Amino acid sequence: MGPGFNNLSIAQLKALVAILEVRNLSYAANLLGTSQSALSRNLAQFREAFGDPLLVRQSREYVLTERGAALIAPIKSILDQLQDIGSPSVFTPATCTRRFAMAGSDHVAQYILPDMFEDLASTAPGVSIDFRPWQANRFDWLASGEIDLAISMIDDTPADYHGRVIGEDSAVCCMRNGHPLASHETLSVDALLQWPHMKITSGGDKDSFVDACLRKRNLQRDIQLTVPFYSAAMAVMLRSDMLLMLPEHIARKWTEQVEACSRHLDFVDHTFRYWVVWHSRTHSSPEQQWFRQFVYQNCRGSQFLSPGDRPPAYSA
Repeated sequence: MGPGFNNLSIAQLKALVAILEVRNLSYAANLLGTSQSALSRNLAQFREAFGDPLLVRQSREYVLTERGAALIAPIKSILDQLQDIGSPSVFTPATCTRRFAMAGSDHVAQYILPDMFEDLASTAPGVSIDFRPWQANRFDWLASGEIDLAISMIDDTPADYHGRVIGEDSAVCCMRNGHPLASHETLSVDALLQWPHMKITSGGDKDSFVDACLRKRNLQRDIQLTVPFYSAAMAVMLRSDMLLMLPEHIARKWTEQVEACSRHLDFVDHTFRYWVVWHSRTHSSPEQQWFRQFVYQNCRGSQFLSPGDRPPAYSA
């Protein structure tokens, strides 16, 4: 193949296919809406590019050389692929067989995944999901493609990321029912610091706002346990005097199921915002757009948030 092939445009490749298929410059010119003289010049360029006459005269008509006949199918295939690349992607959930990766806390998994997979069975039965624990501020997982989206408590989405707010919630301090602080209506700084604390490390940031407030007063909590799982934290809390900062909707679910209670802090007011977050690289993908909306709707329609959560918002 000559170096001239590198300079052939898509329009010229279409012209070449027309010439080779009809084997008549006049007919090919009519099909393409151009002049016969223009196609004659193109044919000369094609012969140089491929190092072959491509079609030769036989009596009163032209016939293809072996090289010319062999070019038709692969060039048409190239043109078809280019056409597919340029066409908008058509996505149908019912036929999707993609495996999506998402991240969140074990609490998210417990309250989202059951309803989600029940919905998937009828909406997109071929879709699979890899769920992994989310760690605060690990946005690099989204940038690298390690995960497709995250569900978590986030103050705001950084540059190059997109997010949709699922809802908002307030912060409370959770404890076992028999705890001495259970008799308080709200908790003061002094009351909070009289007791040891535990911290859940998976998911979003649940209690650094308390520590930030205490640092301004040159105070700090006694954190005796850090653990990545909500279920483990609940089990330890029920058998100890440790306190645990939680979003109110999670504390409410716990108090409905176990002998625990929660109290608001009287010295700080903090609101959690729950997001579905993704990276710019997946923002325009039809499959990703569907999956994000699917996850969002399941979060809003499930028992993930409390009934009184605030309306959702958007972030570019």
